[in-house]
Amino acid sequence: MPTQSTKVDRAPKSRWSAPERATRGHTRPHRDDQPSQHAVLPASQTFPTADAAPRGFAELGVPGNLVAALDAEGISKPFPIQAATIPDALAGRDVLGRGRTGSGKTLAFGLPMISRLARPSGSAKAPPRGLVLVPTRELAMQVADVLARLGRGAGLSLVLVAGGMPYAPQTQAFSRGVDIVVATPGRLIDLMEQGIADLSRIEITVLDEADHMADLGFLPAVTQILDTVPDRGQRLLFSATLDRAVDRLVRTYLHEPVAHEVDTGQASVPTMSHHLVSIAPQHKAALTAEIASRPGRTLIFVRTQRGADRVAEQLRGSGVLAGALHGGLAQGARTRILSAFKDGSLRVLVATDVAARGIHVDEVGLVLHADPPSGPKEYLHRAGRTARAGGTGTVVALALPHQRRDLERLTTQAGVRPKVLTVLPGDSALAAATGARRATGKAVSDADYQRVIAPPAARRLHSTRGSRGNSGVRTKGRPGRRRSPASTVAGGSPSRRAR
Repeated sequence: MPTQSTKVDRAPKSRWSAPERATRGHTRPHRDDQPSQHAVLPASQTFPTADAAPRGFAELGVPGNLVAALDAEGISKPFPIQAATIPDALAGRDVLGRGRTGSGKTLAFGLPMISRLARPSGSAKAPPRGLVLVPTRELAMQVADVLARLGRGAGLSLVLVAGGMPYAPQTQAFSRGVDIVVATPGRLIDLMEQGIADLSRIEITVLDEADHMADLGFLPAVTQILDTVPDRGQRLLFSATLDRAVDRLVRTYLHEPVAHEVDTGQASVPTMSHHLVSIAPQHKAALTAEIASRPGRTLIFVRTQRGADRVAEQLRGSGVLAGALHGGLAQGARTRILSAFKDGSLRVLVATDVAARGIHVDEVGLVLHADPPSGPKEYLHRAGRTARAGGTGTVVALALPHQRRDLERLTTQAGVRPKVLTVLPGDSALAAATGARRATGKAVSDADYQRVIAPPAARRLHSTRGSRGNSGVRTKGRPGRRRSPASTVAGGSPSRRAR
């Protein structure tokens, strides 16, 4: 769809007076690389850009070495958000990028950051010059994978800073010098307060999924960090929505940003279909198992941690290999379960809304609302886990009799017109819409499930033992392994993972 761009004017009055802004470093001089001759419009207005998009990354101004690295991953054609934002970001302008989850925002900010910070290989390291703030550990790991892989060719080093992970590698990286920091706000502030993280030389700051950071209550930490980094630096903010909290960030911390909007605020993109399925209470477990038995990856949303565990256990009892992901799990368990879902060894994941904010897997074919979302924004967030990176996807909401009216109103508010079905277990209409099929009924043992989500070393050992004949020579199977964070691109096929 055509993109739209806007030059957003900073509000004449922010939450600080002029003297306070000066002491906090917010009175930024105009940068020579940021032209101001364009008409300035209020944030709510837009004007269309040219419809003719460049044919490749080179036409956007991306350096040849990065274009070659993308080609090696099978990535040659920019997504709309990338085509829209990369030229302005390369020129040093502040950018507000609005696009739904899965629209390709990582490369939209990653390529300009790496291009502008590139240094000769082997040059002396110093305090970091690039900072990317993200809302969750899982997203931080995925962004770090992408940027580390591309950054190595530009002579750049990177550190992943997130809670629930060891301190030592993070503190050592700051001690020896590092170019780019990918961080969750809480752990970064922890390191700042200990005097370990020095942000005094940050040149480019990225806020990724700013609306999700606001939803999770991270904005006080984000503003504390933005008050610390040099005000003269470039700011890139990416968000699916521009609600009041995010708009306040834009108007306070971005300097005359150019805004680009692609597929924002709606879940009903052409490659995504929506279904509202009316069911009887006694059939909910059986129909959930039928939908989960479909081929391909399926992501099931529930409201509570206990509900996630219960539904996953019920599915395994029906013969569906499913795992639960929620905040009550230790970080190591969450990482292993999500890794198994990414590599396809675990096809079905049952997750709470908060835990699922870190799920960025391109090949999720179906999202199932087993429990209704709390509102239209949560519906859109859940739906955005499928039809990512140009793929197709199906979104299904199960509606008990007392839930149907609320779900119909909620989808209308979300801008979605779902197809309405009333089904019983085994109905062909459900199979046609979702690929549902009867579950095997042969329960998945706990031992088999634990082997799938075991640490990589244990998975390799089991695979090796299970695939050798009497001669000791491997005859079939392959060891399971998980790519380490910040060393490779995470999740999905090479042509989609880095996006």
